[in-house]
Amino acid sequence: MKQSRTIVVPAGVDAGTEIPVTVITGATPGPVLALIAGNHGYEYPPVLALQRLRAALDPAQLSGTVIMVHVANMPSFLGRTVYFSPVDGKNLNRVYPGRQDGTVSERIAWAITREVIEPADYVLDLHCGDGNESLRPYVYQMVTANQQLNAEMARLALAFGIDHILIDRNRPTDPAHSLYCSNTAITRGKPGLTIESGYLGMSDEASIAAIETGVRGVLRELHMLTEGPPPVAKPVYLDPAEVVASPATGILYWLVERDQHVTKGTVLARITDFFGATIAEVESPLDGVVLYVVATPPIVQGQPVACIASWAGVPAPPAS
Repeated sequence: MKQSRTIVVPAGVDAGTEIPVTVITGATPGPVLALIAGNHGYEYPPVLALQRLRAALDPAQLSGTVIMVHVANMPSFLGRTVYFSPVDGKNLNRVYPGRQDGTVSERIAWAITREVIEPADYVLDLHCGDGNESLRPYVYQMVTANQQLNAEMARLALAFGIDHILIDRNRPTDPAHSLYCSNTAITRGKPGLTIESGYLGMSDEASIAAIETGVRGVLRELHMLTEGPPPVAKPVYLDPAEVVASPATGILYWLVERDQHVTKGTVLARITDFFGATIAEVESPLDGVVLYVVATPPIVQGQPVACIASWAGVPAPPAS
C-alpha cells in the first residue's frame, strides 16, 4: 500500500509550511526505513531520486515500511536558497530535534523528528552538493560509544554502494541537541547515515541514479527487498576530515576541483575584496582528497570553502 499525505507545520512566530510524505507499506512485516530528502532546499538529486523510488517500489515485493520525506524544507526548496531558510535564516540541518514553539525551521525539525525519525528503525538523510558546492559522492558514517550501533551503520554504509566513506566521530551525543537529521536518529539508538551525491545544485542523471541505486542496496541489505545491488567491494575510508572556513568576506576564486588530491599547504582558494585586491588565501590543513569546494564567487567569513579528508585505509576502520 502506498499512501501520500502532507505533514502540516502550523504557523507560529512565523509562517507555517507543509512536508510531503509517502508511506509504502510492504506485504510482509519488516523494518521501517526513513528516507529524508530536501533538508537543504537547493539539493535536488535526492528529491528527484525519491520521486523515482515512490513510483518504482512495489508494496507486494516489499517487507516492512518505507517512509519518504520528499521535501523536508519547503520554504528553502521553493525559494531556491542555499543552506538557510528564506523565512527564519536558519539551517534546518543544524536545529534538530527542533522545537514545537520555535521558528519554522525548528518546527519542521520537530515534526520530522516525531513523525518520521521516531517511528523509524533506520534513517537515511539524503544530500548533495548545495548550489555553491562542487562535491564528489561520499557517505558520512558516524562512530559512537555503542559498538552494535556502529556495526549497523558500517553495514549500511557499505550497502549504499558509494565507495568513499567518511568516518565522523564528532557529532553531538545529547538527543535534545542532536543538531543534524541523521544524528537525531543515532542519539536515539537508531542507525543513521548522511549521503552526499550531486554538485552545484545540478539535477544530473548520475547523481540521481546513485541515490536511487544506493537506497535499493540498503533495502536489500535489510532484507526488505530480495534483489538489489551488492555492497561496495572496495571502500575508501576517510579519517580525519576538516571543513575549511573562509577567513574573509569577498569574491572567491577556487583553485582546486572536487576529488582532487592535495597536500597540506596547497592553496585551495583565493579571496579578493570587491575591487579585485587579494585579501586572503585558503590553504589545505592536511594531505587528502577534496570532498567538496565552493565553486561560486560569493563567500562570507566563517562559511565553508572546502572539505578535505585524509585516507584511513581499507578495510573497515576501528569501531571506536
